[in-house]
Amino acid sequence: MTKLTSYQGTLMETFNQYLSSIEDHGHQKRFTEIFTWIMSKYPQLKPKIAWNQPMFTDHGTFIIGFSMSKNHIAVTPEIDGINHFSEDIIKAGYEHSMMIFRIKWNQSIDYNLLEKMINFNISDKAQCATFWRK
Repeated sequence: MTKLTSYQGTLMETFNQYLSSIEDHGHQKRFTEIFTWIMSKYPQLKPKIAWNQPMFTDHGTFIIGFSMSKNHIAVTPEIDGINHFSEDIIKAGYEHSMMIFRIKWNQSIDYNLLEKMINFNISDKAQCATFWRK
């Protein structure tokens, strides 16, 4: 199994458990790369498992989440993130619905797009006192 480094302490144990449930080692590696990138770029975000999905929060509010499917990684920046970045999602070659966008296993990860979405949610939800937007 691909394990995340411990520079974020015991918080990563939860993600390591999630990763160990993924049978395909290539898929484990993709998730590990994404999680490691987010943690190194945004050390203030807290990794969390909720609804059986890895996600990151800031001051108790949801910032971005991920889930696995047979054909793709589903990325959830909330509906406002999808709406705000719909054109960028399409330009990156990803498909999206109202709540998620999909990165197929054979597609590259557009870290620039992830960065824009995370920055948007951190800024837009700076005063948010709830987990989800209202």
